[in-house]
Amino acid sequence: MNNTNNNGSKLYLYSITSVAILGGLLFGYDTAVISGAEKGLEAFFLTATDFQYDKVLHGITSSSALIGCVIGGALSGVFASRLGRRNSLRLASILFFLSALGSYCPEFLFFSHGQPNMHLLIAFNLYRVLGGIGVGLASAVCPMYIAEIAPSNIRGTLVSCNQFAIIFGMLVVYFVNYLILGGHQNPILLKDELTGIYTVSAQSDMWTIQQGWRLMFVSEAFPAALFGFLLFFVPKTPRYLVLVQQETKAFSILEKVNGTSKAKEILQEIKATAHEKTEKLFTYGATVIVIGILLSVFQQAIGINAVLYYAPRIFESAGAEGGGMMQTVIMGIVNILFTCVAIFTVDRFGRKPLLIIGSIGMAVGAFAVAICDSMGVKGVVPVFSIIVYAAFFMMSWGPICWVLIAEIFPNTIRGKAVAIAVAFQWIFNYIVSSTFPALYDFSPMFAYSLYGIICVVAALFVWRWVPETKGKTLEDMSQLWKKS
Repeated sequence: MNNTNNNGSKLYLYSITSVAILGGLLFGYDTAVISGAEKGLEAFFLTATDFQYDKVLHGITSSSALIGCVIGGALSGVFASRLGRRNSLRLASILFFLSALGSYCPEFLFFSHGQPNMHLLIAFNLYRVLGGIGVGLASAVCPMYIAEIAPSNIRGTLVSCNQFAIIFGMLVVYFVNYLILGGHQNPILLKDELTGIYTVSAQSDMWTIQQGWRLMFVSEAFPAALFGFLLFFVPKTPRYLVLVQQETKAFSILEKVNGTSKAKEILQEIKATAHEKTEKLFTYGATVIVIGILLSVFQQAIGINAVLYYAPRIFESAGAEGGGMMQTVIMGIVNILFTCVAIFTVDRFGRKPLLIIGSIGMAVGAFAVAICDSMGVKGVVPVFSIIVYAAFFMMSWGPICWVLIAEIFPNTIRGKAVAIAVAFQWIFNYIVSSTFPALYDFSPMFAYSLYGIICVVAALFVWRWVPETKGKTLEDMSQLWKKS
């Protein structure tokens, strides 16, 4: 008991942050489930008779959840301020659950089962958008919740654990998709060279086209239900409680996490800077907002989600055996390991060095894939280059961007500023992901060369404009931007 009063309870801290981190796992699960399902989904809608399902429509359908992510991210500041951080996560869990069920059976109530048409395509996309709103909320509020609970000396590590959960969620769904596919095969699509129209080969496995993709989507319902249940056992964040004039409750939580004396000190710092409802967005100038937005834009413009969402297809095109599903699982494991590198070094080496190293490593991987494509090289080298590209993202832009977005803004504008940054992140995620199928179909070399160039520009941006926030408290951010 004495340990809790003087130093705080690490068990309590890790317990509540673990629940919030589960939101990150669902974020990864929801956005990456499409990687295993998209080929079966494409074949399903290719059999429609009332319209022609093409690559443009497939890019939009595969990325439709990201439209919801933009909406959820943009509204996250409003929800975080009015409902609170915890209740916003509860709402996200409900949206995840409903989306999983709706994507599994978009025909529910209104359409004939198994008969694709344009109206069913619209219904499916609406269910995916619903889940995307949950992802957008979780992507902004989970790091915010963790950052507002965690002590400054381990805040970077704990927020990075949220990125670990995102990547772990992707690995889990890669593996779940692999198990669901089992002995079945992805459909065989045939392209008419004259018209460019795709059709489904008669030799295709019909189970994959009719059932496989549905089971992949509905598998998300189980972690979504668990997340919603566990959120009934975590508190509101101290900073939010101070904003709504519940200082006694705020102190109680701070005391459990930090110990009595430190809790009193932190509470005074929060009270001195907590005017979220009256401060204007540009109180600290436009620079901090622009840097937050550009961090989000670069995280997506470097093209990582084009790889994560279409991984099996990319590996198969690069010469991988077995439809690319096993290589996708291997990439997921490597991503986990490199995310751990960020977790264990972010509070030691700082945010900027990791971002710059990661940008350079990604550029090398992207240019290597482009060169392999231009020379017609297939097999181990391009597959390895893609994994290198993804791995360097996971030790840098993946977790560190979320750390910076969660901590770089002053308390008084954090909710609104994070919402804007996250909305831009999802807008560019959608742009990159929806254009990738057509871009890749046009020229893989051009696609990866473009991403490689953007990686180099991202490194220069971080070196020149992004401040180092290692070791600073959230309250220090007000002074940092006032001085600048």
